[in-house]
Amino acid sequence: MADPRSPTTADLSTLLGLNNKSSTSIFDISKAYKFLHLKWHNDKSPSKKAEGEADKSSSRRSHTPTPSLSRTSSRINTSSSLSDFGSLLRSTSRKAGSETEAPAKLSRTMSRKGSTQILFSQTAARRKPAPIEKKLECTLEELCNGSVKKVKIKRDVISDTGIIQEEETLKINVKPGWKKGTKISFEGKGDERPGYLPADLVFSIEEKRHRLFKRRGDDLEIAVQIPLVQALTGCTLSVPLLGGEEMKVPFDEVIFPGCEKAVPGQGMPNPKENGRRGDLRLKFFVEFPDELDDEQRSEICSILEGCCYT
Repeated sequence: MADPRSPTTADLSTLLGLNNKSSTSIFDISKAYKFLHLKWHNDKSPSKKAEGEADKSSSRRSHTPTPSLSRTSSRINTSSSLSDFGSLLRSTSRKAGSETEAPAKLSRTMSRKGSTQILFSQTAARRKPAPIEKKLECTLEELCNGSVKKVKIKRDVISDTGIIQEEETLKINVKPGWKKGTKISFEGKGDERPGYLPADLVFSIEEKRHRLFKRRGDDLEIAVQIPLVQALTGCTLSVPLLGGEEMKVPFDEVIFPGCEKAVPGQGMPNPKENGRRGDLRLKFFVEFPDELDDEQRSEICSILEGCCYT
């Protein structure tokens, strides 16, 4: 015979609200469990505790044993009630699980998408790569008078189909007086890479070697070879200029080996001083005769002995 205290499945369904087909929450399940726990263990309820304390006090006085319930029947009823409650909880968890199954899958999908590494984003802060440096060779004539240089470049560009190579022609206005090492920058004309800003393209001026002139700052140097007779007696020399012209320069003094003479205003222009030009420096190399006969030597000796040295 079942224990009248054990709840039936109908009672549990009514208590959990399944007959009304409403969703069961954890609060309802805990409430049902507390109700069953108090019903199965009446001795733990507040009223039963008071009765138990009264029985204990009476037993101390009368020392009469009180009849106890059969443990076997209570175990059987309790196990049956537990099985009914377990089946009810399983059915309830299946319903709750069916309602939350789709969001659980969605959350897993979202977590996988969230873990995907972003390789390129327009909104992310992109770094600027190091500039690409190239040399731009110019002649002394181009640096003296100014010129326009056209340079063809090839660079990698990001397109809808991927990275392609693009060809472009850049114009560089070379100003008069630019020196070796002058840099000209073109912003964003370098290669493009995913996740980076376009690199800058920087051209550095290089001077081509000239067959006659050498640059020393704003001055130009030229080597002039002169015979010994003209070096001693004086002469007028035709000196070539950077633009291709020639200039007549007279010399009345004695020119010795290693002597230098400056021609003002025939050097390179200085852009920081309103184009004021430097000097053209003549560096002389005197040609000596390879050999002399006895008569020439005696004449030279007589001439040099008559010279007054200070």
